[in-house]
Amino acid sequence: MDDKQASAKIGCVILNYNDFENTAAQVERVKDFACLDAVIVVDNNSSDGSGKRLEKLEDSKISVLRLTENKGYGAGNNAGVRFGYEALGMTHVIIANPDTYFDENCIKALVKVFDRHDEVGVAAATMKDKTDGSQASGWKLLSYAGELMNTGPVCRRVFRPFLRYPASYTKGKKAVYVDAVHGSMLMVDAEKMIICGGYDERVFLYGEENILAWRMKDYGYKTVQLLNVFYQHENSASISKTYKDICRRQKLRHESTMFYFIHYLHIGKGKQVFAKMFFGIVMAEVWLCSKVLGLKW
Repeated sequence: MDDKQASAKIGCVILNYNDFENTAAQVERVKDFACLDAVIVVDNNSSDGSGKRLEKLEDSKISVLRLTENKGYGAGNNAGVRFGYEALGMTHVIIANPDTYFDENCIKALVKVFDRHDEVGVAAATMKDKTDGSQASGWKLLSYAGELMNTGPVCRRVFRPFLRYPASYTKGKKAVYVDAVHGSMLMVDAEKMIICGGYDERVFLYGEENILAWRMKDYGYKTVQLLNVFYQHENSASISKTYKDICRRQKLRHESTMFYFIHYLHIGKGKQVFAKMFFGIVMAEVWLCSKVLGLKW
């Protein structure tokens, strides 16, 4: 281990909201990792008492940060990164959903990315999940039209080849630069995360990856996806516990996408109206597939 790696201090932020079982299990999995200097559990003002239960896990390595208001996924993780950087002196922070599985070798591989490339602000391994790769681990930031096509479950599948990097971009490579990576498990340079503003706390849920990617790029920081290192994601198990209705989840996606359109892609009124009409069609599609046909995705 060289001097830069030796001086790195690695923390892991795990965000909890009414999900004690998954969060506690994640803490149990990672707490003894020798490469981790701190585990930071952020309770997003849970209503089921899980925050208080998680406090019992605190020790010299595990901190539990209980927020007094649930401002969403981005705000909760921002709080964890800030606490790790400002209070604990963490140089790099893993942001990991409670329903992800990774080992120490994954963390060490991510640390090496930052050690070798000073311009990197975010790094992630390749995600494996129950959808057998239908969810991308890393992707390019899309135009207005591309983001619309990426919104609906059906059109997202139909236009998938046009929404992703071509296979030639990753073929035969161990790592690539990408615009954005999946938010379920990633490592950030804590200082760069704070400098660029982190997640936009005006967005409650969904679409955080694109905004973080946009902010990182705006500051000249790069994002890397490792293609030969993997982690497992249980495909939104934690989110599904809180938002059981798929139509409600889709509505949140539309709200976040519209926010991104307005504040980051700076679309005009005409495109906003068209997007709302398109979202209406997508909602009908989701309702038909889930409520009538009983399909799941």
